[in-house]
Amino acid sequence: MAQIATVNYHIHKPQRQAFVLDADGIVGNLISPELASTQVTVRDVRTSKAGVSFERTSVGFASFPTSVASFAGNDWQDAYDAELTKLLGDEMGAQEVIVFDHTLRVDDPNADRAPARNVHSDYSVRGAEKRLIDILGEDKAADWAKGHFAFVNVWRPVGAPINSAPLGFIRPASVAKQDWILLDLIYPSRKGQIMGIAANPHHDWLYMSKMTPDDVAFFNIFDNRGLPSIAHSALDMSEDPDNHTIRRSIESRTLVRYAA
Repeated sequence: MAQIATVNYHIHKPQRQAFVLDADGIVGNLISPELASTQVTVRDVRTSKAGVSFERTSVGFASFPTSVASFAGNDWQDAYDAELTKLLGDEMGAQEVIVFDHTLRVDDPNADRAPARNVHSDYSVRGAEKRLIDILGEDKAADWAKGHFAFVNVWRPVGAPINSAPLGFIRPASVAKQDWILLDLIYPSRKGQIMGIAANPHHDWLYMSKMTPDDVAFFNIFDNRGLPSIAHSALDMSEDPDNHTIRRSIESRTLVRYAA
């Protein structure tokens, strides 16, 4: 079944554009490039024959309950990291997994991290290469770069099923090379690069409806052997207009190493 959602595409400009996070030293303060609000048709992979798999479309969905009862504080991280390592090993054949970042998002204007409402993927080639060194150090990064590695994001609802602002994805085969826009990502203590996406009527948008805390989406955000990075964004839409549950989610960024 198809739905209509609103997304915010990036806009081609002659100058380099940037996001500034925690601007002016204020946690959660985000300065964003200009975005273009656009309505798109989104197909539900739960009910349609969308042919989605990690190998074919750079995103997979799985039922994978967690033992973590609360993501407050830090005591849950070791147990959750172990679960993600098992998930990526089982689903993708990852031989080694390093979980290096967790972000809790709440769809509230006062939250430290709200859902990302710009169509993007998390790394450019240069940004991924720099992040590899940041995580591993130059010598170990050089060793990993000789083989097959990737950055993979794992996303899960927290507390309640997702009713509004679900996570949507663009099938990579429907994205043209010229749709991608290089963007700087400026943190207080480091800089990175991501890729934004400009509007294209041929984009094939996908999502899974009514994801629960037992469901996960795992998706490719960089692969040094050529699996496409998948563009994604929160979708401004509602499954049930009478349900006013606030969207809460956790995304975990991982570095994975495949067998040679």
